[in-house]
Amino acid sequence: MTDSHANLTSIWQTSSNLPTYEPLQKDIHVDVAIVGGGITGITTAYLLTQAGKKVAIIEADRICNGTTGHTTAKITAQHGPIYHELLSHLGQEKAKQYFKAQDAALTFIRDTVKKEGIECDFSDEDNYLYATSHHSEHRLEREYEAYQQLDIPGEWVTSLPINITIRAGLKLPGQAQFHPLQYLAHLCKKMTQQGAQIYEQTVCERVEHGNTPAVVAKNGARISASAIVSATHFPFVDGGGLYMSRLRADRSYVISGTSPDSWPGGMYLSIERQPRSVRSATINGETHLVINGESHKAGQGMDARKHYDALHQFADTTFSNFKTEQEWTAQDLITLDDIPYVGQLSSMQSHVYVATGYRKWGMTGGTMAAQLLTDLIVDGNSLYSDLFKPMRFHTDPSIRHFLNENMNVAKHLISGKLEHVAEQVDELSPGQGTVIKHNGKRAGAFRDDSGDLHLVDTTCTHMGCEVNWNHGDSTWDCPCHGSRFSYKGEVIEGPAKKPLKTLK
Repeated sequence: MTDSHANLTSIWQTSSNLPTYEPLQKDIHVDVAIVGGGITGITTAYLLTQAGKKVAIIEADRICNGTTGHTTAKITAQHGPIYHELLSHLGQEKAKQYFKAQDAALTFIRDTVKKEGIECDFSDEDNYLYATSHHSEHRLEREYEAYQQLDIPGEWVTSLPINITIRAGLKLPGQAQFHPLQYLAHLCKKMTQQGAQIYEQTVCERVEHGNTPAVVAKNGARISASAIVSATHFPFVDGGGLYMSRLRADRSYVISGTSPDSWPGGMYLSIERQPRSVRSATINGETHLVINGESHKAGQGMDARKHYDALHQFADTTFSNFKTEQEWTAQDLITLDDIPYVGQLSSMQSHVYVATGYRKWGMTGGTMAAQLLTDLIVDGNSLYSDLFKPMRFHTDPSIRHFLNENMNVAKHLISGKLEHVAEQVDELSPGQGTVIKHNGKRAGAFRDDSGDLHLVDTTCTHMGCEVNWNHGDSTWDCPCHGSRFSYKGEVIEGPAKKPLKTLK
């Protein structure tokens, strides 16, 4: 995955020392082939290498350049007000398992940083959920009751260390934060020294099944392996799992900057309709604040600039003389029941494993997935395999969410075809994009800084929905399943695999 504009580079990407790796050029054989070079793929490879497995990773772009590179990098088991929901729908045992799995991931990261001596700005922090409205205070009360039933060591508070007036808060001590790319750079170095192989700029075209399964790259090079892991955010193979109908792609926005206010520590997340997330990061000895929010379904938000402006307004009213340094966006996948899909892809393809749907909590979720996948591949079972198995389907809320999401897809599929287009290409200034009529049909136009015009067919190559122009990121975004394309039509984010058709 690549970003279309340099200003979308995250604070982590501009302050990391990630190594570079050559593309795969020849056929190789390993025990496990991993497609995807984010936190899940890298941590899985690290653990499997430690277990004596021969492992190879292929990444379509550069490692950690996708979702992992655009995270807010909180390491916490406090994933919003989720435990009341899990308790209600799945019962006490599974809700407690979810917490234990995330807490084990946090412990693994903390222990690995200490054992390996990794310099990645790791710090233990208290994590806070907070409510500013009567409705959200009631939600927080139910969440606190769930904590008590599940023996989660949460603490009820009525104020925060930072300058935000709240009705109530729920503190979970002993959580953490870090620089994710510096952490993963160390894991890459360690495991390659032990024989693991990493290949960048290597696009997976297909998986061959049979007696000797293999990942086949776009250039024809093959990695044969007894086990294959899809760690590509959106699964690159489906295997009858119907993942496009069971995952929702959400976008959110992030800004980072500085303030002369002293930082008291902690990580913070409001639980309002439009949440606000705040944490600190030390970059070159200076404290930066990382602020996230403005979530919406991919391709269905308003002008991205307005989402950034809303975050700037929050920063300006919360922190003195906030100076913005960077802006970027993140895209996350959410499952029908808010629990990640981790395990065997489907009963038809038991040698292929998948990990996806972390619901914005990829640091613990991705690490948990790596631990679970390692257990399944090495030992054939895991304590948490039933909770996270990809082919589960809970009666409630899965059916309701399944119907809602697919009705939403149908709505946008139809409305995109019927949209009245009035924009004229002559009105485009450099750096602007819009939907136009071209030879009587809907098309996308973007004029670059040199004045050259780029025209694409706006029909998404995945399922035929009509993509919309994203002014903030200069991308074409699909409102149905979250595929994203550059202004030239190149695939940035799946599930689409083919570029948009270019027009003359």
